[in-house]
Amino acid sequence: QVQLVESGGGSVQAGGSLRLSCKVSGNTYDKYCLGWFRQIQGKEREGVASVYSALRHGAFVSDSVKGRVAISRDIAENTLHLQMNGLKPEDTAMYYCAASYGPGWSCRLDLFEPKYWGQGTQVTVSS
Repeated sequence: QVQLVESGGGSVQAGGSLRLSCKVSGNTYDKYCLGWFRQIQGKEREGVASVYSALRHGAFVSDSVKGRVAISRDIAENTLHLQMNGLKPEDTAMYYCAASYGPGWSCRLDLFEPKYWGQGTQVTVSS
């Protein structure tokens, strides 16, 4: 299993930027999907972006944030990052780091079913 600890949330004005981080520990030797989900108040949790641990490049990114976010991994530090730029009030949500062991295709956001979750970090964007 893996343990996930997020950091980097906060409050910004519209147009601002935030960088979320997720420290991964535990069994990182087996191949797994790793990604970010968010839950906007009153709505279902949705996938934001994901990567596959066996690949150094390539990611799945939600259309709702495409062009404004970048997901990346610091392999040496076992940390996942989500750089968010051009933030909008509708990006206000609790953001969760999530993981699940499996093949690369299962990391696609519409197929990704995380087994492990971080505690979440709040992002608030004011207009």
